[in-house]
Amino acid sequence: MAYKHGTYGELTASKVRNAASTDTVAVYVGTAPVNLIRGFGTAGIINKPIKVSNFGEAQALLGYAKDWDTYTLCEAVAQHFDNSVGNVGPIYLINVLDPSTHKAGSATSASVAFNNGRGEIASEKIILDTISITDKTEGTHYTVSYDFDRGVAIIEAMAGTTLTGSVTVTYYEVLTTGITASTILGSTSAAGVRTGLAAMDLIYPTYNVIPNLVAAPGWSHLPAVYTGMVAASQKINGHWDAFVLADIPLVDSSAVDTIAKAVTWKSTNGYTSERSKVCWPQVKDGAGRIFHLSTVCAATMMRVDADHDGIPYESPSNKQIMAVSQYFGAGATNQGIDQYDANGLNEKGITTAVFWAGQWKLWGPHTAAYIFGTSMDARAVFDNSLRMLMHITNGFQLRNADRIDDPMDLNLRESIINGEQQILDSYAGRGALLGTPTVEFVESENSSSGVASGDFVWHINATPTVPFKSGTARVTYTDEGFKAYFGGED
Repeated sequence: MAYKHGTYGELTASKVRNAASTDTVAVYVGTAPVNLIRGFGTAGIINKPIKVSNFGEAQALLGYAKDWDTYTLCEAVAQHFDNSVGNVGPIYLINVLDPSTHKAGSATSASVAFNNGRGEIASEKIILDTISITDKTEGTHYTVSYDFDRGVAIIEAMAGTTLTGSVTVTYYEVLTTGITASTILGSTSAAGVRTGLAAMDLIYPTYNVIPNLVAAPGWSHLPAVYTGMVAASQKINGHWDAFVLADIPLVDSSAVDTIAKAVTWKSTNGYTSERSKVCWPQVKDGAGRIFHLSTVCAATMMRVDADHDGIPYESPSNKQIMAVSQYFGAGATNQGIDQYDANGLNEKGITTAVFWAGQWKLWGPHTAAYIFGTSMDARAVFDNSLRMLMHITNGFQLRNADRIDDPMDLNLRESIINGEQQILDSYAGRGALLGTPTVEFVESENSSSGVASGDFVWHINATPTVPFKSGTARVTYTDEGFKAYFGGED
């Protein structure tokens, strides 16, 4: 048995008869336009989690651009903080773009027209810190700023400096071709430097929150990234479990433009972890913006969880989303799928979006492990089941962390049992768990050698409440009503 020091939580095999936590913390890994932030190199915004609570804060801390293919994290910012259904946050963004290395090999020289000492350069790829004018010094002769709404860099002459007519301005632009799946996956160096997904380990000690949703829109359709996300989401900091949200690619990259192709692609590429939710296709909103469903799913989960005090016992399926149509990729001929078609995706563990009951809805309550008609661990059927179990294990560790290294007398044993039972009872009372959940301290799971080493185990039995996935009304025609014509029903 591995050495343990701290509180831990584990998911055990389900106990099923007759069958063959914290608040939601969404973490996004990708690229942000930090090239538009002055002093990005010393701002601590590269390969470090940044908490963002609103749109303006995102602009100020990490920049914002409309080119979501280049800057994938901007999609998350828009989905969470510019959403007609309702904004929700905060979110935690890990940017892997480093303009000091991810830039063009040579500088760009542009002829900029100055009027009244002011010139503008329309670019979302410009690295503001590299702007220069021959024989002029920033801070002495001119200032540089950026207008995120219009996507332009602004150069203004300072008092005593004349800038007029056509002026040559030199600068570098970011080049993201060097960012690959391995960049997103990241690593932890021998010196303790974390990058990419590995930087999730910094969230808890930095912000005192537990990461429990992980997404990488624009990257999660790469099998290597998906596999890495699933691995990185287990035992973050050696303790916390998170749920992964991923996408199947569209026609743009893999010609996945039909339900049959999406189902085949999911199976072939192994997007089947019970710890994940896999989505296809994408959606478009009224402004023409295109969102990955993994991003939509994360925001919807947070919105639903917020309605339940952060307890993730309700699926995001059948909840309204910001959309006006499905999107299958540039050049795709698919004209859309309805609920009947969508169920063909759901039965294979794929979440989608449909128009239903007068609104666009997220559609599909299952994990990626779900395949209709096959045998599987019951906990893998519904997304809320896995998330609820993770919520319990994460919460147990968090609540009892301060008790580690206290004397384990009978009072402490009973105190933990009673405290956890109260939590479970409260979950059952509000409908998050079914039946009578229990927490036990049993001899068979606490060996003499384990106890002598100070290692103790409490066993929690819980049944997450299942969604009302379908309802059928059976209507029978009867001729009994005809008796009404003759004055009675005898």
